Amino acid sequence: MTLDPNPAYAAPDDWRAYSGVLSRRVFAFVIDYLIILLLCIPAAVVVFFLGIITLGLGFMLYPALFVIVALLYFGLTLGGPNQASPGMRAMGVAMVRLDGRRMDFLTAVAHTVIFWIINSVLTPLILLVGLFTERSRLVHDMLLGTVIIRTA
Repeated sequence: MTLDPNPAYAAPDDWRAYSGVLSRRVFAFVIDYLIILLLCIPAAVVVFFLGIITLGLGFMLYPALFVIVALLYFGLTLGGPNQASPGMRAMGVAMVRLDGRRMDFLTAVAHTVIFWIINSVLTPLILLVGLFTERSRLVHDMLLGTVIIRTA
């Protein structure tokens, strides 16, 4: 287990790197979505002025505003150098790929989209999977070959 803010890219074999990850992940989720809601405010202002400039066409972005902000947020933060969103960093966890490569923007966006799809079908029951799998991995983690590890 490492206290390095930039974790190794490969998933460690030490069981301590996965201890308590599921509960930290839930709190990170809450923090991240509060940040996304706050980011939607300036994004709505930008879309308003874009709507005025485009004579009303830009207003069509309002229904998809939350989705656009969330995908950019997770794509840029999970796919960034820390491999963790601000909520994940606050809770001391990061996402790594099992193949040892860095998280990239597209993998982070795919992770978010698959999470939303599975969560819309299974509701919060998706968290029960983490109680019975090795390394507390959820379904979308298994599909993409990622795992959440502790950094602190």
